[in-house]
Amino acid sequence: MVDAYKRLWTRAFDFQGRSTRGDYWWATLASTIIVLLLISLMAYTEIFVSIYTLYVFAGLIPNLSLSIRRVRDAGKGWQWIFINLIPLIGGIWFLVILCQPSMPIA
Repeated sequence: MVDAYKRLWTRAFDFQGRSTRGDYWWATLASTIIVLLLISLMAYTEIFVSIYTLYVFAGLIPNLSLSIRRVRDAGKGWQWIFINLIPLIGGIWFLVILCQPSMPIA
């Protein structure tokens, strides 16, 4: 999980490569744990509100690039990330794409 999370940040601007299911889901789990930790700490002091806000904004591009690499690894074009714009069904369809096995490199 730690290695996948490190790769999330070190490959933040790599929109061309591929990311496996494991890389995607472990990095997503690590990010979710950090966000939940920061949310729970926001009740104690206001500094964690600022840290949470910075973390969320800093993670936008790395998470977008990770999603694009994962979609590409599943054999789809990067444009499939826009399926999320369709209410309800789009998010479910995108989740199915993210869960697909890796396609062999052509």
